Order: sequence, then structure tokens, then C-alpha cells
Amino acid sequence: MFCLADHEDIFARRNVWVNGPVIVGAGPSGLAVGACLKEQGVPFVVLERADCIASLWQKRTYDRLKLHLPKSFCQLPKLPFPEDFPEYPTKKQFIHYLELYAKKFEINPRFNECVQSAKYDETSGLWRVKTVSTSPISGRIEVEYICRWLVVATGENAECVVPEIEGLSEFGGDIVHVCNYKSGEDYRGKKVLVVGCGNSGMEVSLDLCNHNAQPSMVIRSSVHVLPREILGKSTFELAVLLLKWLPLWLVDKLLLIMAWFVFGNIEKYGLKRPEMGPLLLKNTEGKTPVLDVGALQKIKSGDIKVVPGIKRFSSGRVELVNGENLEIDSVVLATGYRSNVPSWLEESEFFSKNGFPKASFPNGWKGNTGLYAVGFTRRGLSGASSDAMRIAQDIGKVWKEETKQTKKRIACHRRCTSQF
Repeated sequence: MFCLADHEDIFARRNVWVNGPVIVGAGPSGLAVGACLKEQGVPFVVLERADCIASLWQKRTYDRLKLHLPKSFCQLPKLPFPEDFPEYPTKKQFIHYLELYAKKFEINPRFNECVQSAKYDETSGLWRVKTVSTSPISGRIEVEYICRWLVVATGENAECVVPEIEGLSEFGGDIVHVCNYKSGEDYRGKKVLVVGCGNSGMEVSLDLCNHNAQPSMVIRSSVHVLPREILGKSTFELAVLLLKWLPLWLVDKLLLIMAWFVFGNIEKYGLKRPEMGPLLLKNTEGKTPVLDVGALQKIKSGDIKVVPGIKRFSSGRVELVNGENLEIDSVVLATGYRSNVPSWLEESEFFSKNGFPKASFPNGWKGNTGLYAVGFTRRGLSGASSDAMRIAQDIGKVWKEETKQTKKRIACHRRCTSQF
């Protein structure tokens, strides 16, 4: 057996044996697993379809983005954020932290390797992971990695969701998904329809306001909006603290009461709250409450116009479900992301059709036949870190035991040879 990282010419071969797990995805989740495996002394290979680590953060996020939660809840295992980082690090700071993380733990992903399929071979008891990459010199390269353990770290936001809306192709103006939106600078003076009212939709609408655009935000259904901080303390941190002593339903009630004291009645601005509390809704349906960073004030002042669902688009216009027609120049689709696991993983016992593990947190990290998942907890980076440590410990335990047995066999063989 050999470790792939020691053989740079390995791409000349079609079949590659990996002496350890294959990790699919070099985002924060994949890096966290790699770092924890390093500590266990387990070799591994990270496959990444993009040309950099954390491609979602580096290539598909807007410029003004900051971490929504305090840095203490977002750091990865074994390495805290630099002390001089603010409580809510910026996008650039977080990317810098991830680059430091990869360097410290010597994680060197195989970039531009797009996984086409991964299937468990029952005959051999091994996983077969097929990838395709393109090289300007060698052209299209197909490689099949063979491994005992497979760690799925592609995450909850692998692919952007673009809904089918009647007449959208006839609109004629600029249409972008939020993954391609960078700054409101390009939209100065324009009437922009933002479709979606999650954290991304709210922040993009605020950014457009700050660049003198005229945003209208589509709120098709109900949404929870909470202040990012209450009395100078992170709302999320406060919720975590309360959950140690109180039942979830009571913490939800307390959060809504505090939000009412901070915001007042937001329903009169077109923001209807769901019947289910914010934490329960997050746990059951994965819908994250909006942590307000200034958009709500712009909604109250009328700088961000809240509009109901869309009926259809036409040239330069949109008709809403209430019969109102708006003239618009551009559309930003803040319509979210989804897992892409069903498109490449040939497995149905552990993962469901929506690309998430069937078992809920905290039991969704380990399947059968050496299959693991990290970054699918709907609990952000803290959930990913927790699963990464469990996965590394689980694999490391087997690895150390089998390595110990191998050393014993080798030592025995040498003694017997010497005596002979």
C-alpha cells in the first residue's frame, strides 16, 4: 500500500488505490475532517471540483458578506481564529483563516477533479470513486479512486436553485443568481427585484440600498426575523445558553418576545412570522431565521419595498399575485442552494433523495460500508466541526488497531526468519 500524496505521477494510471479515506469536497467541512484525520495519523485524499479550497466562499458569495454567527461558533477543530479578528469576521478574513488552516495541517486537495460517481463494490468491500478532470496538456483525464472509506463533504449548498417562473425567459433584463452577485455597485439607479427573503435576500437588498439602487424584495411566504444581537450579546449565543436550561418551545417564545421588543410588530411591513418557532422550524425543516444586520430598518423606511409572490414576468416587467405590475431593470434570484449528492453518489440507505442523511442530527454522520457525511447538520460550521471529529475518531480507531496488528505480524515474521 502507498499514500497517494507521495506520488505526483499517479494520474498516469486509471485506477488509484487510496491508503485511507477519500474526502469529496474541500470546503470547511472537508478541511475539518482532514485536520482531524491528520491528528489520528490517518492518510487521506481530498477531491475538489474547483481550483481552490472553499470555492463557495471564494467564488459564489457577495462582497459585503460576514459570518452571521460569532467567530467562537464558526472556528474549525484544532485551530481558533486569530485573536485580532472581529467578532463577526468578513468574507476575506474567513477565507484567509481557511487558507491558514489548510497550510497548518498540510491539506493538499486534488483540485479540478469532478466526481462523476461513487459506488460501493460489495464484492471487494471497497468504494469506487470516478472523477473527470481536464488538463491543457493531457486533455480529459478519467481516474477511478478505490478506497475503504468515503467521506461526503460537498455540503448543503453545492448547487444553486433556480426556480421555474412563468415568463422569466421573456424578461430581457439582467438576471443573476445570488451566487453570481458581488456588489450593488453595478446596480446604481436601477430597479432591482430580489426574489427571496432569507439572509442572502435581505443582505443583497440592503447592499443595493447602500449603492443607491431601488430594490423590491419578494416575500412569498412567512419568515422569522431576529436581531443579530440582543443587549450586546449574540442572539444565537443567547439561544444556545437558554437551551441548556429550558425546553426548545420556551426558548422560541422568549426569542420572539425579545424580537418584538427590538423590532415591534413587523407584520404590518409585509413580514408574516411562521406559526412554528424559529428554532423548531430550523430543526425540522432546515429554514434558518434571518439575523438582521440593517435590512429591516430599510424596509420600515420604505427604501426596500416588500412585495408578494410572482405571477409572471414579461418584457421589463413583473406581475405579482396581487395584480400589481412593477417595472424593473434587473432580477437577483436569492432562491437558495441544494445538495448535489444524489447526482453522483449511488447509494440509497444512508442518504435520502434530497441529498441529506436520513438520520437527523446528531446521528447523521455515519452510514454503513465505510460511508460518512459531514456538513449536513443544518447547524452551520459548529455542526460540521462536531461531525468531523466523530468521523476522524471512528476511522482512526480502526486504522490504529489494524496498523498495530500489521506491525505485530511483520515483527513476528522477522523473528521467525531470523530463527530459521
